[in-house]
Amino acid sequence: MSKKKLIILIIALIIIAGLGIFWFKLGKGLLPLLPTSENTADKIEKAKINKSSGEPIDFPLKIDGDFEIKVFTKDLPGGARVLAFDNKQNLIVSIPKDGKIIALPDKNSDGKADEQIVLLSGLNSPHGIAFYQDYLYVAQTDKVVRYKYNSESISTTKPEKILDLDSGGGHSTRTIKFGPDNKLYITSGSSCNVCVEESKQRATMMRSDPDGKNLETFATGLRNTVFFTFNKEGDIWGNDMGRDLLGDLIPPDELNIIKKGEDYGWPYCYGNKTVDPFGNSKERCEGTIGTTWDYHAHVAPLGLTFINSTQFSDDWQGDLLASFHGSWNSSVPVGYKIVRLDVSNGKVTKEVDFITGFLQGSIASGRPVDLIFGENGSLYISDDKANAVYILTKKSS
Repeated sequence: MSKKKLIILIIALIIIAGLGIFWFKLGKGLLPLLPTSENTADKIEKAKINKSSGEPIDFPLKIDGDFEIKVFTKDLPGGARVLAFDNKQNLIVSIPKDGKIIALPDKNSDGKADEQIVLLSGLNSPHGIAFYQDYLYVAQTDKVVRYKYNSESISTTKPEKILDLDSGGGHSTRTIKFGPDNKLYITSGSSCNVCVEESKQRATMMRSDPDGKNLETFATGLRNTVFFTFNKEGDIWGNDMGRDLLGDLIPPDELNIIKKGEDYGWPYCYGNKTVDPFGNSKERCEGTIGTTWDYHAHVAPLGLTFINSTQFSDDWQGDLLASFHGSWNSSVPVGYKIVRLDVSNGKVTKEVDFITGFLQGSIASGRPVDLIFGENGSLYISDDKANAVYILTKKSS
């Protein structure tokens, strides 16, 4: 065989092998990551109304309770992630893939954004956003910057970098929130699937003053706590994503109550102090904190918020809503929904589906991300696959 024919044969074999891997993954549940012709937002808007009952038919989502969900805005460039309200109830959303922060005012309160105002652009994967006093804080993958913010004109001025953050490797999102102590809390995911980090910032929750001074490590062993929230007592509850490559059923994704100075186990253990094969050290796990609740593996838990809304029933107040972004690494797709966690006396007693239908068979038309309540009790949901934000409200009687 000539050298030229041999090269052609090798190239052909590489192409065939690549196609084989692709079709294997397609049949093993990774199809939801492929583009779909119609997303959840489009399906919601195109659902027909049954004239006799007034109920929508061909509706993509199923909701537990007497609620309806509509599209607040769609066609956002690059996917909608973190949501925050300014002091005039203008909704702000981060778009990491497009490097933008976008405002979505609803001045006539009709449940639909009037327009999409680009507040900031050209940023480095902006994810976390938070308001404090006269500032809008934005966490990019390598820093936190605050901007003077005017809610009347919906505009920003005077950027000021207050913190440098370590970047590189995996898990580029950085999330920020202000706690009841007026401190800035920052989470930074690991740089890897499982490893011993060189950077003291990675796989941690940090805390600083509002101006970025006095930065300290608040908690460690948090592989990728992309979203966290505070309950009415000021406790921090955070969703953490477990490591990959141990199969479909382990390790569990986690819900943790995060306390100062504690170690939550990664990379040496997961769940309720279960020893990870990476370190294979029971001694390393003994001084760590076990999970508050174990989710199914690979559901990718993101946004979470405690229910405090007159539009929800009394017995649901204080329960926790959590969004499952959905798996990319499971032979059977899991997640792609929003669940309600029954919380009693600071403990989770059960998990039930709240909104399902983002996944139909093996096709995902949406991936829910953040959850936030408006001052009137409506729930806003971002979706970075459908590039949309939804609004959920109690059905009118």
